[in-house]
Amino acid sequence: MRESYQTGRPLRMSRRAALRGLVTGSASLVLLAACGVPAVANLASAARSGAGAAAYASMTSAGTGVNQAAQPSCVITPQQTEGPYFVDERLTRSDIRTDPSDGTVAEGVPLRLSLQVSQIAANACTPLAGVYVDLWQCDALGNYSDERDMNGLFDTRGKMFLRGGQITDENGAVQFTTIYPGWYQGRTVHIHFKVRTALDAQSGHEMTSQFYFDDAITDRVHALAPYVQKGQRTLRNDRDGIFRQGGSQLILPLVEEGEGYVATFNLGVQLT
Repeated sequence: MRESYQTGRPLRMSRRAALRGLVTGSASLVLLAACGVPAVANLASAARSGAGAAAYASMTSAGTGVNQAAQPSCVITPQQTEGPYFVDERLTRSDIRTDPSDGTVAEGVPLRLSLQVSQIAANACTPLAGVYVDLWQCDALGNYSDERDMNGLFDTRGKMFLRGGQITDENGAVQFTTIYPGWYQGRTVHIHFKVRTALDAQSGHEMTSQFYFDDAITDRVHALAPYVQKGQRTLRNDRDGIFRQGGSQLILPLVEEGEGYVATFNLGVQLT
């Protein structure tokens, strides 16, 4: 999302406008799975390959025990909506739990995400360096930072907890430390993410989607403090209209790590 030249505040784009921009731009963006692993993002132009390219065929997803060489190569999956709570904070950091405005740390079960962004061409996957990956989510009680809820449920303007972004390294990798998200009315449990080739350039391209969680794991986590204060969630994955648009391909493969979880997810991008 770009900022207004007049006000310096982030401009919000409707889903219809965003989709129109993807269709009418110089190239389109397509969601993909890197060598059979649930994934995102075709950054339709300006994709740059990094040094030390390596095919994903010989890789094994952390904690899944599945050899990717046995999986289909590059399965197209749908993009998903940005939603109403994206703010282009441009807050570059790995640990997004802290609110830089006052130093408080979001409470919840720790979650570490290792993401790898690669360009896919001719059935080979090459690490994609220098692209920006944004992550944003609600806290354990379903509140987003730097927003005023339209229904008056929260007003967190000026806060920036559970938001952040990073630039992929030469291996196309980024890592985030966050918490297992809570829930709010009308949605299943999820985390938003965006991959961008540029933050300011008019020629930049982006792809937006969402990560999801196994319902059984969510049930266990949400029975703990502080999540339990919110009460029982009202929507599971199969009842969420957005999840039904490809969400089963975007479920994080969680593995227990200490008191929390860790997941590795490969994001494949392809020029069209």
